[in-house]
Amino acid sequence: MTDSANTMWGGRFAAGPDAIMEAINASIGFDQRLARQDIEGSRAHAAMLAAQGILTDTDAEAIRKGLLTVLSEIEAGDFAFSTELEDIHMNVEARLKEIIGEPAGRLHTARSRNDQVATDFRLWVRDQCDAAITAIEAVQRALLAQAKAGADWVMPGFTHLQTAQPVTWGHHMMAYVEMLGRDASRFRDARARMNESPLGAAALAGTSFPIDRHATAEALGFDRPMANSLDAVSDRDFALEFLSASAICAVHLSRFAEELVIWSSAQFRFVAMSDRFSTGSSIMPQKKNPDAAELVRAKIGRILGATVGLFTVMKGLPLAYSKDMQEDKEQVFDAADTLMLALAAIEGMVSDMSANPDALRAAASSGFSTATDLADWLVREAGLPFRDAHHVTGRLVAMAEEQGSDLPDLTLDQMQSVHEAITDDVFSVLGVDNSVGSRTSYGGTAPEQVRQQIERWKDRLG
Repeated sequence: MTDSANTMWGGRFAAGPDAIMEAINASIGFDQRLARQDIEGSRAHAAMLAAQGILTDTDAEAIRKGLLTVLSEIEAGDFAFSTELEDIHMNVEARLKEIIGEPAGRLHTARSRNDQVATDFRLWVRDQCDAAITAIEAVQRALLAQAKAGADWVMPGFTHLQTAQPVTWGHHMMAYVEMLGRDASRFRDARARMNESPLGAAALAGTSFPIDRHATAEALGFDRPMANSLDAVSDRDFALEFLSASAICAVHLSRFAEELVIWSSAQFRFVAMSDRFSTGSSIMPQKKNPDAAELVRAKIGRILGATVGLFTVMKGLPLAYSKDMQEDKEQVFDAADTLMLALAAIEGMVSDMSANPDALRAAASSGFSTATDLADWLVREAGLPFRDAHHVTGRLVAMAEEQGSDLPDLTLDQMQSVHEAITDDVFSVLGVDNSVGSRTSYGGTAPEQVRQQIERWKDRLG
């Protein structure tokens, strides 16, 4: 162990840790991703110290220039990270000292690595919320394009994966637009809550130096400083919220990916996936596998695992900071990377896929999908109580099934043999186009409703 690591820890330790302790203690292998946020926070801190007369303007300027040099080295890939220096904070400070000398040692005045890492991590997660929102909106725009193209394409709506009622392709696409809209709102809400600055809380109790925490908060784009120093260094709610929002979003992506897998199968043929997001088989030349969709479907496992992992880390920690909290970053980094990849893959698949309107219509016209329309007609036109109408319709479905036909194929005489109040007008509701066209209630599947929702979302997304 070099003397530099011992110096970083101060005079309390006569010898450094052995290799095992170094390996379990070091976080630089992953927290180097916080380099930009760490330097951004240090620049704001140094400027505030100078403004408060705690640092001289000369030292503050040397620190500012030195930090920019360190950042340029990191971004250029010319920075040598050291596990002996444990983390990104110590790596940056050590290099700053090599560049500017003694003034580097004054940068850490009135702060601790506890509030430093809390600030860095908040900045990083805040940026990731913005990135997630942008990626979600890109998927929504791709879905809007599909919805507009097929606003009146009829397809089966399912419950229990059984044909239920006809809907439109546009309506189905818009369902995911709505889901993703809630996902984006969760990231926005989380971002708003996390936008408070821990910087200046120091180790856990604040500092005796006359610092201006409002100034550093403003410089870093936070709304305000956190109001309790204990909470500021020990809180990881912001990371848990980000992971929770990511997990819910990943569930939505997984559900859609599952539908793409089903729809692209030879049994359904609802969509054709592009070659860009499909693979072949090493032995079966006819195969075109929806591998990208299957992988998106699986990504929820990693994101949910990260979410449960961090909840487990945090659940038993007393105030304030504990080293356990070093285990927060890898899980959040992996979940964020995984979510962004899944969103990009879904956007690509949605943009490239081609729906098959003929197959959609054929499937919509099977499975007695207009049975509910018949029951509604019996209530509306024949005056039957809904439970009686349900029973009559069930008998007509059984009759059609027995003769191997669908409801529109039954004759009027056959229908009247079940209930005499049925008239020829019933056939006006039995076609799938008539069915979807009649669902004009707000949020319904009628093409006119779908187009209204498309325009609403186009205005909302800008």
